[in-house]
Amino acid sequence: MTSQPPATSPTLTYAFEIRAEVAESLHIGHGDGERTEFTPITGGTVSGPRLNGAVVAGGGDWSNTRGDVCELDARYLIRADDGAIVDITNRGYYVEGTDSPDQFDGTLRTAEAGVYFRTSPVFRTDAPAHRWLAATVFVGLARVEEDHIVIRLYSLD
Repeated sequence: MTSQPPATSPTLTYAFEIRAEVAESLHIGHGDGERTEFTPITGGTVSGPRLNGAVVAGGGDWSNTRGDVCELDARYLIRADDGAIVDITNRGYYVEGTDSPDQFDGTLRTAEAGVYFRTSPVFRTDAPAHRWLAATVFVGLARVEEDHIVIRLYSLD
């Protein structure tokens, strides 16, 4: 019998946090049991150990809510501190009333109990210093803070 190496679980490593400033949502329409809205992204910041910069105004988040589940599809740009432009498509879900616990990164509460607000962003850029973004899987823990959507991004290692 050959011995197998022990199984290891993937780990998450904090990469950076996006603080996207948002304007009031615009109602697009509704159908049988659903509501569709667009939330303009008006700016913001990006900060963390792996990426720093600004959220470029002009993007937005299209949301479609069916029952208790809100499906999110955001598209916007980031301008890194070195001037490079990075495109982000960030899809996810927002659901209230779940049994999700409070989650913390150190003393920072990254997710609120009873709210499942998670994203899975994909990045595109041809800037050599930031190509790693386009070759990495990320998990985002999101929360609402006043007129910001704050997404703490972790790379899946």
